[in-house]
Amino acid sequence: MTLQRGDIVMTRIPHAGGTRGKKRPAVIIQADTYNAKLTHFIVAEITTNLAAASDPASFLVDISTPDGQATGLDQNSVVCCLFLATVAETGITKSWANSRLPCSPSSTRALRRYFTFRDSQFRVAK
Repeated sequence: MTLQRGDIVMTRIPHAGGTRGKKRPAVIIQADTYNAKLTHFIVAEITTNLAAASDPASFLVDISTPDGQATGLDQNSVVCCLFLATVAETGITKSWANSRLPCSPSSTRALRRYFTFRDSQFRVAK
């Protein structure tokens, strides 16, 4: 299966406590360089719980917009960059053909907010 960053897939997202989790749509966020080499993918979950839309590390997919329609999702949703998972290729059961999350300023901002590191956050262990 050839997947690229931005592709929307159906996969089981494990719960943070380690239990089995729930099958839901997710978006591939891993760089295409690694997608071509590895048999697992880093994904961000997609939820229809719109309460998370206001979090800076999440963003709304509004299906009334051209970008939202390009996703193939059937209702407004939130891509939540707070809950990332690594899933095996064998755990991906569906990929929406030609359904992609366009690289928009809001999606880029959400990922940058989640992955912001500062040198002061890292300390050398003694």
